[in-house]
Amino acid sequence: MDRREFLRLKKEVIASPVSEESVRGVNSGLAPYGGGWTTKEVAHLLKRTMFGATKPDIDYFKAMTVSQAVDALLNVPATVPPPPLKNYDNTSIDPADLDYGVAQGTTWVNTYSTDGTANARRINSLKAWWTGLMVNQERTIQEKMTLFWHNHFSTEATSYDRGVYGYNHVSLLRQSAVGNFKTLVRDITLDIAMLRYLNGYLNTATAPDENYGRELQELFTLGKENNPNYNEDDVKAAARVLTGWGIDFSNDTRRFVLSRHDKTNKQFSAFFSNTVITGRNDAAAGDTELDDLLNMIFNKKVEVSEFIVRKLYRWFCYYTIDAATETNVIKPLAQIFRDNNWEIKPVLATLLKSEHFFDPLNQGCLIKSPLEHVIGCCREFGMKFPDQVTEYADAYNMWNLLRFYTTILQQNLGDPPNVSGWPAYYQTPQFYELWINADTLPKRNLFTDAMITNGYTQNGKTIIINAVDFTKSLPKSS
Repeated sequence: MDRREFLRLKKEVIASPVSEESVRGVNSGLAPYGGGWTTKEVAHLLKRTMFGATKPDIDYFKAMTVSQAVDALLNVPATVPPPPLKNYDNTSIDPADLDYGVAQGTTWVNTYSTDGTANARRINSLKAWWTGLMVNQERTIQEKMTLFWHNHFSTEATSYDRGVYGYNHVSLLRQSAVGNFKTLVRDITLDIAMLRYLNGYLNTATAPDENYGRELQELFTLGKENNPNYNEDDVKAAARVLTGWGIDFSNDTRRFVLSRHDKTNKQFSAFFSNTVITGRNDAAAGDTELDDLLNMIFNKKVEVSEFIVRKLYRWFCYYTIDAATETNVIKPLAQIFRDNNWEIKPVLATLLKSEHFFDPLNQGCLIKSPLEHVIGCCREFGMKFPDQVTEYADAYNMWNLLRFYTTILQQNLGDPPNVSGWPAYYQTPQFYELWINADTLPKRNLFTDAMITNGYTQNGKTIIINAVDFTKSLPKSS
C-alpha cells in the first residue's frame, strides 16, 4: 500500500452525478443561442474559455457571430510553443550530471538528468513556463482545457520528480486539449509521468499494482456513481492487463517487458458483460491487451460519456446539475459525444453555443479559481511582463511570483493535492466555494492590492497595474 492508497482509506466525498431536485430554475437547453451579443455575453464566453477577458479580446470576438467566436476559440493551434528554459545556475548540481552542461537560457527538455537539485529546479522552470503560457495565451480555449485535463488526469510533480516527465506530460495535455478522449486515455495510460505517479512502472505479473487500474475506471472514465458499476475484481483484472509496462530509468523512456507481463486470461464482471481479455505472449502483448481493455471500458458508452460531460459542464457552466439540466443538457451532450466517436470539440461547440450556456443564471455565478483570479487579473489589466526571449530570467521570475500567489491560494500548478485533483472541482456540496476561506480571501485581496499599489520589482523590472493606462484604454474613461 502506497501513500495515496493509505490516504484514500478516508472515504472521499465525490460529486453526485445529479441533484435530486431542480433547484436552479434553469430550464434552457442546447438550442443555439439567439440573444444579444454585447460586451456582457462576449466577456462571459471569454472568462469561461480563457483566463480573463481583455478589452482587445472582447473587441475581437464581438465583431464575429456567436458561432464564429466559439469556432475560433476551439481552433487550437497545432504549433508547439518554445520549451522551458534553464533559468537557474549550477549551484549544488553535480558537475557529472548532464544538466550541468546545459547553458542558461537554453532548454533542458532534451537532456537526461538524475540530479535531484537539477530536477527540482527544472520542475520550477516548467511551472513558471506554464504560467507564462497562460499569461501570454492565444485567443483559443487551449490553456483552459489543458488545465481541465491536468485536473482530470491528476499527477503530482513532487511524486514523479523528473522535469522531463512533467514537460512531456503537459505537452501531451496541450496537444490533446480538444482532441479525441479515448486516444488521450490511451496516451495517458502509457505516459511516463503517470506510470511513475500511479506506480504503473511497478506493476508486474508477480506483484500486480492496482493503483492505475482503479483510477482508470473510478476517476478517468466511468466514475463511482453508476449502479451497477465495476467491482474490485475488475480493478484487479485491469491491473493484470497493464502488467509489464515500465520506465527505463537509464534514458527516461517507456518500455514493455514481456517477462513482467501477466500472460493469463483476465476475467471481468457482469458489468462488463463478463468479458475475457485473452492473455498474450508476444512483443505486442502490452499494446494489444491495453486496446482490449479500453475497448471494453468505452463500450460502456452511456456511463463514460455522461461522466465526462458532467465534468465539462461543471468546469464551464455551474457545479449544480439538477434534474432539468440532466435532461436538457447532460444527456443530449453525452449522445453527441458518443455519436462523434469520443471527439471533445463537438461537445464543447454545442455547449458553448447554446441557450443554456448564455442563460443569465449561468453568467457571473462561478467563484474564480486562484489561477483564474491571478492570471485573469494580469491579463485584463494589461500588466507588462519582461520579454520572454531577451529577458527570460526576469520573465521567469515574474511568472514564478504569480505561481507563488496561486499556490498560497491553494492551487499549486503541477501539484494538485491528490489523484482526484483539486477538491473545488469535485467535492459536494461546496465545489468552487472551497476556494474561499478565512485564509485565502485576505490573500486574494493581498495580491490585487499589491499589484495596484507598488507592484512587484526584481532586477529593476516591475509588474504593476497601471490604472491610468488601463482607464485610458476604455471607450469612456470617465
